Amino acid sequence: MAESTEPKAPPRHNPKVIIALRRFAISITVFNIVGYLFLGFEQPWIWPFVALATAYTTELVLEWVGSRAERRDPRYAGNGARGLMEFLFPAHITGLALNMLTYVNDRIWVMMLGVFIAVSAKWVLRAPVKGKLRHYMNPSNFGIAMILVLFPSWASIAPPYHFTEKVDHWVGWLIVAVIIVSGTMLNAKLTGRMWLIFGWLSFFVLQAVVRGLLFGVSIPAALGMMTGVAFILYTNYMVTDPGTTPSKPGAQFLFGAGVAVAYGFFMVAHIAYGLFFATAAVCLIRGVFLWSLHFVEKAKAQQRPSAEVTTLPTGGTPAGRSEVRAA
Repeated sequence: MAESTEPKAPPRHNPKVIIALRRFAISITVFNIVGYLFLGFEQPWIWPFVALATAYTTELVLEWVGSRAERRDPRYAGNGARGLMEFLFPAHITGLALNMLTYVNDRIWVMMLGVFIAVSAKWVLRAPVKGKLRHYMNPSNFGIAMILVLFPSWASIAPPYHFTEKVDHWVGWLIVAVIIVSGTMLNAKLTGRMWLIFGWLSFFVLQAVVRGLLFGVSIPAALGMMTGVAFILYTNYMVTDPGTTPSKPGAQFLFGAGVAVAYGFFMVAHIAYGLFFATAAVCLIRGVFLWSLHFVEKAKAQQRPSAEVTTLPTGGTPAGRSEVRAA
C-alpha cells in the first residue's frame, strides 16, 4: 500500500501549551458540572452539549477543508484518539466558555451562532507570525462580542450572581480563591502570561482612579468589579489566551495594559460590556500591527539589491582583485 505523499501537518501546539489546554479543558468542564448542580447556572442543562457539538463540528470541518486546500494531513489525524482529543481542546474550551458566559434567553440558535463565529474566526482572522499564519482574535471573546453586537435585545452577559447564586458567603469567597490559585499556577508555569496579567491588573486600577478623578466615577465601585468571579475568570483564563497574545514580557505587559485602557475608554463612552469589546479591539490592533510588520519586511526584502561577484581580468590589475556589482 503506497504511503501518502501529502506533507505531515505540523503540531498544533507545543507540549507546554497542550498541557495548559488540557488542564484548562478539565477545569472548565468541572466548573460547568458544579455550576449546573450547585451554583445556579441558568442556561438549560442540554445547552453545554449543544455548544460542544457545534464547536467540535465547526473545528473538524474547517480543519478538513484547510488540510485539503493546503495539501497536508489533518492535524487531528495520526495520533489516534489522543491526537483527536488534543486537537479539540480549544474547541471544547470555546464552546463551554461561550455558553457559560452569555445569556440568550430561549434562543439557542444565537448561542450556536456565537460558537460557530468564535471557532471559524480562527481561519479568517489570521496574521503572519514567524512565517506562518496564526489567528490573532481571541475566539471565545470574539464570539461573545459578536453576540452582543448582533443581538443586543436578545442577549447579554450572564448575570453577576450566576456563579455564586446558591452558595453561602464563605463558599463564594472559596470559589474565588480556588480560581485565583489554579489560574495563577497555570499561567505562571505553563502559559507564561504573568507579565500580561500584571499589565492588565495594574492599568485596570490606574484607569479606575483616572476615571474617578476626571469624570467623578466612584473609585471604590470601579475597583469593586475586581472581586467578582467573572472578573477573576476573565483575568486568569480569557485575556491570557496563549494563542492570541504576545510571548515576550514587554509585549505582554503592553497587551494587558492596552486592554485595561480600552476598557476605561468604553466605560467613559458609556458602552456596556466594555470588557469584551476592549479585548477584541486590542486583538484587532495587534492583528493590524502584525500584518503591517509583514508588509514592511516584505518591502525591505524586495528593495534589498542582490549582489554578484565578478573577477576582473589580471591584465593591468592585481591578481585576485574582484568587484561587487549590483544585479
